[in-house]
Amino acid sequence: MVSRFPSLAVGGAAVLLATLTACSPVDEESTDNASAPSASAADTCEPASLKTLAAGKLTIGTDTPAYEPWFSDNKPDNGKGFESAVAYQLAERLGYQKSDVVWTSVTFNNAIAPGPKKFDIDINQFSITDERKQAVDFSSPYYLVRQTVITTKGSKIAGAKSLADLKGAKLGGQVGTTSYTAITDLIKPDAAPSVFNNNDDAKKALENGTVDGIVVDLPTAFYMTAAELEDGVIIGQLAQVGVPEQFGMVLDKGSPLTGCVSKAVDQLRQDGTLAVLEKTWLADTAGAPELS
Repeated sequence: MVSRFPSLAVGGAAVLLATLTACSPVDEESTDNASAPSASAADTCEPASLKTLAAGKLTIGTDTPAYEPWFSDNKPDNGKGFESAVAYQLAERLGYQKSDVVWTSVTFNNAIAPGPKKFDIDINQFSITDERKQAVDFSSPYYLVRQTVITTKGSKIAGAKSLADLKGAKLGGQVGTTSYTAITDLIKPDAAPSVFNNNDDAKKALENGTVDGIVVDLPTAFYMTAAELEDGVIIGQLAQVGVPEQFGMVLDKGSPLTGCVSKAVDQLRQDGTLAVLEKTWLADTAGAPELS
């Protein structure tokens, strides 16, 4: 099952990406997801004009540890894992070389809190929400996400087939995430859910029986049950409610970079680069039934 998350095939994937992408500044095509860039923004989307923290450098934040399959070996700068690969493709579109990218460690909650940032962009599975938009800017979305319930064989919910089967379960999720919100707003179990600082803590609670199950995004669910949990089981995906949940990169509120970053993300989606990276690094949805 670990083969669901292969290492980047330098030959095939790299060649395919090379044919899909070009190292050039973003074009002038507008996007509904960008935060109102100025009319001339497309003319200034290059390193010499971008107002980054360090001139000629693009500082990218993410959490520590940086989890599989979004990153690989807890090394965001190696270009492996879906979000690391997306980050370097974005940087290339903006005209930065790999050596111009600087990574910095930022916790999930600090990244979306109000106030000045120590990064230009942060990529860390941030779901775009109206509440968070009050404190930070988001780029155009780069991934459509589903939340998923996982457990281990032998737990009292291992055979659950519906939301009703989870009503009596003790569930948990990472603090401040839509995974946790999915428990409170969609599953609505009888017992108050447990809240964890990160997915490692949630996983440990599942392993020692403190909780019956945890909620994580679908790719993380596949990775945890295949490679990290002994006898891990995917119960199922949770239905989308309202606007589809999407991941976006976080920027400082009112950042002058938001328009350019969104335009670059839009290019990566439109030319198929994001689709290629999803197929390379993320599992498909087979084996994850929808819970209703």
